[in-house]
Amino acid sequence: MSGVQHRKVTQEEDGMRLDRWFSIHFPDLPFSRLNRIIRKGEVRVDKGRVKANQRLETGQTVRVPPIADAGVKPSKPKPINEKDVQFLRDITLYEDDQILVLNKPHGLAVQGGTGTKRHLDKMLESIPNKKGEKPRLVHRLDRDTSGCLLVAKTRSAASHFGKIFRSRSARKIYWAVTAHMPTPKQGKISCFLARRATEDGEQMHVVEQGEEGAQHSITHYSVTDDAATRVAWVTLKPVTGRTHQLRVHMAQMKSPIINDPRYFSIENWEKPDGMGEGLHLHARRLALPLPNGHRLDITAPLPAHMQQTFDLFGFNAAQYDPNDEELDED
Repeated sequence: MSGVQHRKVTQEEDGMRLDRWFSIHFPDLPFSRLNRIIRKGEVRVDKGRVKANQRLETGQTVRVPPIADAGVKPSKPKPINEKDVQFLRDITLYEDDQILVLNKPHGLAVQGGTGTKRHLDKMLESIPNKKGEKPRLVHRLDRDTSGCLLVAKTRSAASHFGKIFRSRSARKIYWAVTAHMPTPKQGKISCFLARRATEDGEQMHVVEQGEEGAQHSITHYSVTDDAATRVAWVTLKPVTGRTHQLRVHMAQMKSPIINDPRYFSIENWEKPDGMGEGLHLHARRLALPLPNGHRLDITAPLPAHMQQTFDLFGFNAAQYDPNDEELDED
């Protein structure tokens, strides 16, 4: 680019950090070069000096200096993987101009990590919006948890629904099958969780308030059905969203979720023959307000391994879905 540019901050970019804004508009501009031109005052916002972490506001003007000597090359659009496109379409429960709600399969990672090459976040590159931007994950599900997952198509939608989740205005209902039946059959689990190192790697533990890394966690639960108290179908409504929260909470109740590789610790417990394989935790329902004032309420069908278990014990998924009043909000 030769010559100074002045670019307006769009509504979708409201609240975006300046360095993030540059990474979108000039993806091949080296970060070290960006920091250098910011420090020298060559980058300005509404004629004022700025820092890389400054948050932008709609309508502001960003002064972009000549950066032809920065080695910037025109960015090439990423290739579309048609198999990923079809896969995402096949698991879409709801779609409009702003969001997608996916029925995430059991066993598929949401984001990448060590040794994880196939994950949803990567697949989303194959369905960019009209501006060429990849859709954004609004929240997360564990690899082995199936069900409703919200994805924002635009930055403004990601900002809106991110606030909804942070304010706890989004209603999330999970179904689990547990060993033994929680006692009492309905209640609230409230405790502090923290990440701790173990022989098998880090995992979450119940800790005392005030301990290092302790975060308060709350879940409402209700036993929907059971099979002679040996196995229970439990409806869970998390108020907070801590890592592995539901799995730890049910283990804390001495009713761990079936096939949980991390938190199932009942000695000499024999799993009934004919049960499905895989973690029995499913994000069944997601309800939340839309920007237009309407309310979205989506239900995800059970994955095959949980349906197998439901069939084995005669649990009828079509018979029961909780109303808003049936689980406490507080």
